[in-house]
Amino acid sequence: MKLKYFQVLAVLVLLLNACGSKATPIAQSVVPTMNPISTPDPCIGENLIASIKEVNNLTREFDDAFKLARNLPISQTPAYISNMQRLKREAEDQTFPHCLSKLKDHQLQFMNTSINTMIVFVGGADSNALNNGLTQAQKEHDLYTLELAGLLGIPSTPNASLTITANP
Repeated sequence: MKLKYFQVLAVLVLLLNACGSKATPIAQSVVPTMNPISTPDPCIGENLIASIKEVNNLTREFDDAFKLARNLPISQTPAYISNMQRLKREAEDQTFPHCLSKLKDHQLQFMNTSINTMIVFVGGADSNALNNGLTQAQKEHDLYTLELAGLLGIPSTPNASLTITANP
């Protein structure tokens, strides 16, 4: 019986040596190199202006709707309130870079205060409540304008209307 084991072992050794005599390539794993893609900083130079323009376009459209709604008969105001609410939701859903967070806060405060004031107007509030709401909305608009001017590096005063144009 020992002889059979030696014979089987000898055959296995011969087979293994025969297989080992051919050089078999060893697979090498290739690690792909990643070329970093730099994302432009939205808070610098022309990128900042483009970022501001996106935010400011909604504010300007909202401001136009608010001015119009304040000068309409009460019966026509609800349709403009709906439009103002739509613009506010767009502003809330808009993505923006971290450097514009203060500007966005003032934008949304202006929009919320304006909408709430118009709702109170439609509800028949007294003139004191309306005047307080309009005064607060104007303060928020002024803070927005001052923040916008600061981001753009231009001197400004409240009630100034700023138009942003991006160079192509």
